[in-house]
Amino acid sequence: MPSRSTSNAVQLIASNKKAGRDYEILEKFECGVELRGTEVKSIRAGKVNVADSFARVEKGQLFLYGCDIQPWECAGSWFQHETRRPRRLLAHKREILKMELRQAQRGFALPLLRLYWKNGKVKAELGCGRGKTHRDQRYDLKARAEMREARREVARFNKRFS
Repeated sequence: MPSRSTSNAVQLIASNKKAGRDYEILEKFECGVELRGTEVKSIRAGKVNVADSFARVEKGQLFLYGCDIQPWECAGSWFQHETRRPRRLLAHKREILKMELRQAQRGFALPLLRLYWKNGKVKAELGCGRGKTHRDQRYDLKARAEMREARREVARFNKRFS
């Protein structure tokens, strides 16, 4: 009988690359995700899309919206789940209150950054962030291009004298 690994290995399921571009992430939170059996099987098959996913606090509970988990093809229609249904997120009460305060402030949002496996359970990493303007996005692109050029020059200099 094979034994399960009890290490704290984190295995990435999906990441939201648009969140880093569209938001200035100030704080990160780890939450559990309440899923049905067919959803877990679809996630294991890699049929999940987290683009445009976000969380919202409603009546003291945290919900995930916009996460698209495709139906599991082997299940019948009776056991199947809805693809874009709101899913409850599991977090500590003080974290939920903290997120609710930030969400109430103008310009703040709770985008989903990534979905991953941790100890056999699906976890979601939420970011508490302020939306970037178009000007901020252009500034980030310019800074990244300048860093790339500087690294290139340093590599060229080191190559010449080695």
